[in-house]
Parts: sequence; structure tokens; C-alpha cells
Amino acid sequence: MRDELLAIIEKNSRIDLKELAVLLGTQEIDVVNELEQMEADGIICGYHTLINWEKTSIDKVTALIEVRVTPQRGQGFDNIAERIYKYPEVQSVYLISGGFDLMVILEGKTLREVSSFVSDKLSTLDSVLSTATHFILKKYKEHGCILNLKIEDEREMITP
Repeated sequence: MRDELLAIIEKNSRIDLKELAVLLGTQEIDVVNELEQMEADGIICGYHTLINWEKTSIDKVTALIEVRVTPQRGQGFDNIAERIYKYPEVQSVYLISGGFDLMVILEGKTLREVSSFVSDKLSTLDSVLSTATHFILKKYKEHGCILNLKIEDEREMITP
């Protein structure tokens, strides 16, 4: 039940508990208990709303920052990753393979704000050797959702 439950709520965390119980073939109380247990165990870390910010009047700039660091003896990358993710601008931090060590995703109001964060805060950390900043210019799909879905006109063309 746990795997099915997670798959369903990952796509729609607002699903009604009764409907969820029916889909899983179980009682609503069992679903509630399982959700509470997974929240307590840190399996479910939060519930989020995916917003297409391009359709709002709010300006947001998202950047992917590749970071090359010197790992600390006995700590690896954990300490530097923790220092980075504590900044409120930082949305995500990942340990990655390839030419860089960490991928940092952050948001700001302007390109200048993001650039200033990278040069003033991120690049100046002791363990950081180099960074490469990539600004997201347009989002097409995020978390499995197509953001700019084209609606095709299914009407028949009338010709004279």
C-alpha cells in the first residue's frame, strides 16, 4: 500500500482521503495512519503547490549553479552543502557526478540579485573552488507537469 500511496499523492497531494482509500482498497483510517507514520519517519517531507510563475505578475529568476568544492576531511561534502542550503535563497542542493560537485538551485527577483548572491556569498565560502551559473530562461515541464500546454483547435476549417 505504501508505494501506491506515495505514487498517488506525489501527483496530487490534495486528493480526498476517502477517494484515496477507495483507490487503495483500504479504510480511510488506515490511509491517515500511514500518512502520519510516513511524515513522522521523514519519508513525506512536505506538501507543495507547483506554480507557473510566468503566468503571474511576480518576477522570479531561477538559476542552476554548479559548484566545485574541496571536500573536508572526514566530512566529505556534507558540511559545505549544509552551509549552502541554509541560505534562504537556496531552493535545493544536490551532490552530483561530473566536473562539478554540487548543483545549487536558487531563486531571486532579478538576474542581478542572483548574480550578486553567487559572487558575494557562494563564491566566497572557504571550500568553494569555482562556480558556473546557468539562468533558466523558460520552463517547459516541471515535476512532471507541462507548463505551457498548447491547446489545439479541434474545430473543422471552413473553406469557401
